[in-house]
Amino acid sequence: MASEQLAAVDVQNAVYTIGPKRILDGVSWRINEGERWAVLGPNGSGKTTLLKMVCGYIWPNGGGEVLRNGQSLLDLRELRESIGWVSSYLCGQIPPRQSVLDTVVSGKSAQLRFWQYDGTEVDAADFERARRFLDELGCAALAGEAFGKLSQGEQQKVLIARARMARPFLIILDEPCAGLDPGARERFLKSIDQLAARQPRLGLVLVTHHIEEITPAFTHVIVLKNGRVLHAGAAADVLAGDGAAADGAAAPGAKPGLIEQLYGVPLRVVCRSGRYWPVGE
Repeated sequence: MASEQLAAVDVQNAVYTIGPKRILDGVSWRINEGERWAVLGPNGSGKTTLLKMVCGYIWPNGGGEVLRNGQSLLDLRELRESIGWVSSYLCGQIPPRQSVLDTVVSGKSAQLRFWQYDGTEVDAADFERARRFLDELGCAALAGEAFGKLSQGEQQKVLIARARMARPFLIILDEPCAGLDPGARERFLKSIDQLAARQPRLGLVLVTHHIEEITPAFTHVIVLKNGRVLHAGAAADVLAGDGAAADGAAAPGAKPGLIEQLYGVPLRVVCRSGRYWPVGE
């Protein structure tokens, strides 16, 4: 009998407290290799705390365990290089005059500023890989540009390429579309879909408040509220409630009122061409 596949990340009944308050209250979440998850939840639901736990920045201090590739403890530097975290906060930490290509290469050793010194082990093959990662995100022409001159959407793509330099098994996209106009948002989401198609073993986690940003590349959804898992499972099952799994068709067993449960707004969810959208009654 074949052994059960080890999860890339397996959060088991995790509890995290600050003083008397439970920020996470018995959260379990399993991410298998190559799975693409979206994380939904209002502010204060525990999303950031859960992701910090996944990345090893904090531990369950009230009970539970987090396993990564079947192990409860890993070297923290190795762990943080194997899980890439892309956020708008990181954009402000990159030296604005640093070239895009150097910014991507700096991801090999998880540096924010690129420089070469004895022991860095950066070679021509690393620059070639960096150019390839940029090309796969439609950013090859930006290699020589200063990072600070890029648009917000372009910067986010460059940071994804940078995260890939460490060969991570998982990349977390922390509200990457915040502040993007509709056109820039759609171009960015298209590049993520293309990346997912090219790299089937790369796990992705998208944190968002907007269900319309959950493209077909993201096959699973976890919903948090008040530090607990409200729903988790296949995207169609979690998102299609009230609404429609396929262009208005009924969705048996779906969860009604998701947007109202999360945000207190009586909107229903409908599906159009594989994307889910909140609409008024």
